Amino acid sequence: METYETYETYADLVAAEDVLLFVNAAITSTGQREFRSTADEQRMSLDFLHEYVRVNYRELYAAALALDINHHNAVEIIRRLLVSARETDEKQRWVEGRLIAARLAVLPPQRVYRLFGQLRRARVNNRRTRAIMRDWLAGRRDHGFDAVKYRSGFKTAVRHGHLPVTDELGDFLFAPRKRGHYEHELLDTYRRARYTHSALYELPFTVAEGFAAQHGIPRAVFLDRIEPRMTRHERLRNQESARALKAEIEVDLAAMPLTRLASYVLSLDLSVRSERRAELTDALRAAARRVAGPYAGTWGRVAAVLDDSFSASGSAQKRRRPLAVALACHFLLAELADTYVPLWTSGRGDALLTYPYGPTPLGLRILDALDHSPARLVIVSDGWDNAPPGLAGEVLRVWRTRLDPSRRTSVVHLNPVYDADGYDVRRLAPSVPTSGVRDAEDLPALVELAQFAEGRTGLAELRAYLHERVKAFTGTADDRVRLFPVTGGVTETVSEAATEGTTA
Repeated sequence: METYETYETYADLVAAEDVLLFVNAAITSTGQREFRSTADEQRMSLDFLHEYVRVNYRELYAAALALDINHHNAVEIIRRLLVSARETDEKQRWVEGRLIAARLAVLPPQRVYRLFGQLRRARVNNRRTRAIMRDWLAGRRDHGFDAVKYRSGFKTAVRHGHLPVTDELGDFLFAPRKRGHYEHELLDTYRRARYTHSALYELPFTVAEGFAAQHGIPRAVFLDRIEPRMTRHERLRNQESARALKAEIEVDLAAMPLTRLASYVLSLDLSVRSERRAELTDALRAAARRVAGPYAGTWGRVAAVLDDSFSASGSAQKRRRPLAVALACHFLLAELADTYVPLWTSGRGDALLTYPYGPTPLGLRILDALDHSPARLVIVSDGWDNAPPGLAGEVLRVWRTRLDPSRRTSVVHLNPVYDADGYDVRRLAPSVPTSGVRDAEDLPALVELAQFAEGRTGLAELRAYLHERVKAFTGTADDRVRLFPVTGGVTETVSEAATEGTTA
């Protein structure tokens, strides 16, 4: 006979699975086209998950802001929380306010301004929203800089939030021809750039780019003179186009984020990678050492199965993104491990010259990896095992149940691709924890989070983990930052929608 305790345990298990399912989606999906699904399919699937988890698990939905989710989903969570503020009580709104403020502080400014524009179009203008906008803008170092670089977004925020600005800044935004001179240096530089070429080279790169086109300045000349004003990401994006125009842009590759650097390396022709092998390899290793930090060499014997099959080419919107994640993980694992064995699905041994090609023989590569008796086996793949189909899952099942039931080898699957049809990242086997991954920099935290996806821990452990992440993220030990019991089940909801013939 089913008892209350049995029901409670089952409900908690389903809740934990639902939240982890959402976290995987929030890490990997950006609503853009993937190799096997269209942008519309991605957005429809992601929208359903956001709405389902917000309604049924609001406290844990907000807590996801403290995890390593991507910027797209962080903005979407904030927007939905603010739009639906009336659905919660004052105590929870306080917690959400702390999480929103902490997340906005680490988001790129252009995304925050875009969010403010979305709130304006949705007519969300309550006191809490205005306070959040006011506090975020108060934390910006230079409003004059924002008014120049993010002019439209800054103007929208000031107008929608009824935020006070100086008379000079107000004239710049709303009556730009009124003044013949501005005290703020950058504002006056922007005014002068309309008429003189020299002034535009004192502006931020993206702003100066528009003036350069307006004045008809040759691209090579512009890139050469604007170089001191470029950020490191702008330097990286424009380095190859500058070389084609015989202009030089210096880039400190070793200072670049690891996954972004891996994407840049893969964008280069194989011949260029060969010519610059020492430079690119040293930069990737330096970036990986910076991420590994004090954990370098502490993971023992590690084997990695890395997917460089044709599906790793991604899509036009996310070009070679899955392969870039695998390449970045390769260099990071080499730093974390004491002994490291990398195995690419293609069989190639030169990571720097890898490219997307061929089928995905994950099962065969997993067998090869287990032959090395690693303490950790890390699989980085989209999970579409097809040579032969299903072999990877069977190998992992037999290994876990027959050959290694005591779990001497820790196995984790990191998947960089969201499966829109399955509302989750694709898994290889029920016995192997799977976590979504967007940036290799998050790998250590994701390996920790993956333990909850293995089914050996439930909602209580997951809530405790999220509680600690929320406290650390918001920088507070206040007792009000607490996560409350929840109930529900996305699996049942999806099943019911399918039965009724509706689209989830």
